Amino acid sequence: MTEPLPTIVLIGHGMVGQRYLEALAERGVTATHRITVLCEEPRPAYDRVHLTSYFSGSTAEDLSMTPAGFMEEHGIALHLDDPAEHIDRAARTVTSRSGRVFPYDVLVLATGSYPFVPPVPGKDAPGCFVYRTIEDLLAIEEYAKTRTSGAVVGGGLLGLEAAGALQGLGLTTRIVEFAPRLMPVQVDEGGGAALLRTIESMGLTVHTGVGTQEVVTGEDGRVSGMRLSDGSTVDTDLVVFSAGVRPRDQLARDCGLDVGERGGIAVDARCRTSDPHVYAIGECALAVDGRVYGLVAPGYEMAETAAEDLLGREKEFTGADLSTKLKLLGVDVASFGDAHGTAPGSLDVVWSDSRSGVYKKLVVSPDGVLLGGVLVGDADSYGLLRPLTGSVPPVAPEQLVLPAGVGAPVALGPSSLPDHAVICSCHNVTKKAIAACANLAEVKKCTKAGTGCGSCVKVIGQLLPAAADKGLCGCFPYTRSELYEIVRTRRLASYEQLLDGHGRPEARGGDGCEVCKPTVGSIIASLAPTLGASGYVLDGEQAALQDTNDHFLANMQRNGSYSVVPRIPGGEITPDKLIVIGEVARDFGLYTKITGGQRIDLFGASVDQLPRIWARLVDAGFESGHAYGKALRTVKSCVGQTWCRYGVQDSVRMAIDLELRYRGLRAPHKLKSAVSGCARECAEAQSKDFGVIATASGWNLYVGGNGGATPRHADLLAQDLSDAELVRLIDRFLMFYIRTADRLERTSTWLERLEGGLAHLRDVVVHDSLGLCAELESLMADHVAHYRDEWAETLQDPERLRRFVSFVNAPGAPDPTVRFVPERDQVKPDLAVLTIGGAVR
Repeated sequence: MTEPLPTIVLIGHGMVGQRYLEALAERGVTATHRITVLCEEPRPAYDRVHLTSYFSGSTAEDLSMTPAGFMEEHGIALHLDDPAEHIDRAARTVTSRSGRVFPYDVLVLATGSYPFVPPVPGKDAPGCFVYRTIEDLLAIEEYAKTRTSGAVVGGGLLGLEAAGALQGLGLTTRIVEFAPRLMPVQVDEGGGAALLRTIESMGLTVHTGVGTQEVVTGEDGRVSGMRLSDGSTVDTDLVVFSAGVRPRDQLARDCGLDVGERGGIAVDARCRTSDPHVYAIGECALAVDGRVYGLVAPGYEMAETAAEDLLGREKEFTGADLSTKLKLLGVDVASFGDAHGTAPGSLDVVWSDSRSGVYKKLVVSPDGVLLGGVLVGDADSYGLLRPLTGSVPPVAPEQLVLPAGVGAPVALGPSSLPDHAVICSCHNVTKKAIAACANLAEVKKCTKAGTGCGSCVKVIGQLLPAAADKGLCGCFPYTRSELYEIVRTRRLASYEQLLDGHGRPEARGGDGCEVCKPTVGSIIASLAPTLGASGYVLDGEQAALQDTNDHFLANMQRNGSYSVVPRIPGGEITPDKLIVIGEVARDFGLYTKITGGQRIDLFGASVDQLPRIWARLVDAGFESGHAYGKALRTVKSCVGQTWCRYGVQDSVRMAIDLELRYRGLRAPHKLKSAVSGCARECAEAQSKDFGVIATASGWNLYVGGNGGATPRHADLLAQDLSDAELVRLIDRFLMFYIRTADRLERTSTWLERLEGGLAHLRDVVVHDSLGLCAELESLMADHVAHYRDEWAETLQDPERLRRFVSFVNAPGAPDPTVRFVPERDQVKPDLAVLTIGGAVR
């Protein structure tokens, strides 16, 4: 008679529990042992790290971490919705809620943690929730359908995710955090301030330094408000408690296992409890260093350690890296190493730009060793900085925090990392292991790197051989022009629909990235009339897709103030309008500058001043000059035959007609034009994206010029055109460019890249070789017919005006960090560039 196989019982099937099962399978243990899993939830293990993505379209199946057929392939008995309720260590049995008794030779506790709910009156009232499981999310979603406001108790990682979920459900949302700043564990005071400003700009109200004293209920017993420790009361229909977690160690306590004074099942370096037949891993375990680890990466390492120890192999878990990188409410937040600078003699190197919500701090030792850091608003360098922790970086730390354009350029790539640098902290994968793989799919399959939190994927891509992938970004396998065709032909007016239907599989259901969101936003805006979508770029989902400048319909300047640029078609302006601009500049204390594009720019406006400034300008007949958008800027002109004795055509009239026709046209990049009234070319038309020069017989059209950092002389596309022929060709040219150009590609670069170059372009837009011209003309006609001035539209809608505040919770308060000093009878920004160890440099 064959001997029965030894039995392993796993209590808990979360992310760490599933990783333990995979570790057993990889080591062949599933072939030599019977394995039983008792799961409290009605579904197998799923991704709690990305739990909030459920509200952006991900399904429970999308979040699942249990590969199809895994349990059957390895003979694992999974019991859902049947948690363990009693452990008999003497008999080595576990009794589940259903009354079934499971014998074990080895018991593994992966029970995780439970949400801490402060013991305040009203905490159990209808309308109070926690934020931990898919079932919690389903309950919140259902309750929110008939509510208008919500509050989150706790401003940590999960609290901010919960706040984002409530806002996504359409609730007016506030966050209450007892600590003096948000995310107090991960970020320091400066990082917390940057995060606070960005989150408030999204329309959330934040209370820090106060606690919840009571959940107030109405006559029906349901939540109606909260009373805070500062004596204030806030109205809310729904409360989510996200004030931290506690280890789920009750089963261990009940059966006599050792637990920590403040909770957690005590384990040794091999994750064994006080009973040699019982292991504990993940958030329920109190590690040998006295910590309970609430991150997934340490849990995975503990799962590996327990699996190795089962086979008698040497592996220990004595502590873990607490580095983390997350996107919370669309804001990148990362911390690594000694983020708070607790090491003796440590020095801080800080870049802080609170206007744009960017804060970077590196902690270094006196001899230059990188000890840790905090990154808020821009965490792109996290994947390279974290592996450098404990070493002297190859460049000065100041260069690692300064943004492009302020400091010397830094080309710190993966090649600067040693082979032993850990790239994926979730699965402890080194640079050497990743570099041995051919592509990302192989990396994920062979090393599991990139399958955890995902923060390492960008660096992994840089370590792999260059592929032929021409996709726009990591979210889409298509180029910008291909995405344009998908949006146009399928009439998709939603970024979410495009991403979920045509994004890369790993990106679907996600938030997208800073490359594809503004790109798709521009495509939808340029096709809005054809798609039947709103052409207003700050309506609904479109608002979240825009670049920084578009968010406030103004260009942000170096000190966090904004510029105001009214359109002056063709450079022609009346004395009355000139006076209005002067009076506005004087009354609001703005710096004024006449530009090379024949406009007058006004600099130094605060966010809250923008509507008041534009109200006066719109009343005087001005429109937005779209200096903030990837759109038509100006059509410059000379005075032409009306005044100039050399002029042969009315260049001013033509410039005005063209500027008014193409105003507001969203494109892959900005567009500039000019019209010269004769061959003397005073308007410099041949340095523009499309330029027009008058002839005795009509107009010559030049395209693909650029006068910027890489000047290019425009090419002659057609000559001696009538007014109607000129406009028709420009319509076709612009729409063909918008249709086929890459992201942020000027017409000059596009024309040089275009297969067949100028000859092909002439065939398409002049001779209609592709049969596209009627469609291109129709698209432009739609744009012209549906154009609306964005600032005029904004001023007519009180809801749209709500975004124009420096502080959401103090709408009338100016931003004290935006300062000016006098210069040449005007003002200029008062800037402090860099703080190093408390000194300004």
